[in-house]
Amino acid sequence: MKRALIVLLAVIMAVSAAACGSSGGGNKPSGGDEKTKFIMGIDPEYPPFSYIGDDGNYTGFDVEICQAVCDYLGWELEIFAVNWDEKLIQLDAKECDCIWSGMTILDSMKEAGYVLSAPYYDNTQVLIVKEDSGITSSADLAGKLVAVQLGTSGEALLNGDLSDLAATFGEIITCESFLKCFTELSGNSVDAVFVDLPVAEAYAAKNEGFKIIDEQLGAEQYGIAFRSDDADLCKAVEDAVAALVENGTYKEIADKYPDIVNNLLFLN
Repeated sequence: MKRALIVLLAVIMAVSAAACGSSGGGNKPSGGDEKTKFIMGIDPEYPPFSYIGDDGNYTGFDVEICQAVCDYLGWELEIFAVNWDEKLIQLDAKECDCIWSGMTILDSMKEAGYVLSAPYYDNTQVLIVKEDSGITSSADLAGKLVAVQLGTSGEALLNGDLSDLAATFGEIITCESFLKCFTELSGNSVDAVFVDLPVAEAYAAKNEGFKIIDEQLGAEQYGIAFRSDDADLCKAVEDAVAALVENGTYKEIADKYPDIVNNLLFLN
């Protein structure tokens, strides 16, 4: 009898342990002391919105705002560096919970069913060249080499609305990152880089010998992308951002980035 009771107790304990082990799920636990983990997908080479700081940690306007959102909601922030050309594939694969990194809101993303936040930044595309290149307008790039990052709105513009301009270039060179584009420009492998205005300004401010051509070649807005079934998550983030705007935290962070503050929609 004692042996039978011992066996029965062992079976009950095993079943209970299995039930407990299957009660959780995903990155967002719903109870207990464990914090909700929020995984932010970023381009790690996209200053001033998201980049690696001098201390080796991720920083930038978007990163700081996301950290403030997580602090406000009591979440734990984890940052995931995406391959920008495959960002939506990685989002769908649940490698991250959102793409939040100076991401242009595109109609194609809406049509594909992604949940997009309200826009928070007005952006334009520009060309950056070397100061001594003699290039003063996009017309001067006829027959020359222009670099653009893969998977960006800039690449989409050159293949779409600005295809007539692109046809005048000698060749469009696609690179995996803006850093690679600028490396090609520095080494005279290309004559210009087609890039978002704040990225061009951040690069020119830190590197001598470059200038931005005074032409704005494409208007767009930045937002945050979530999977199609994460509308509630998007609303939670948006509500937290609204609270940060209300309590002044948003402006406090924005003031650290004077090059972009005037184009932030929640402040202007």
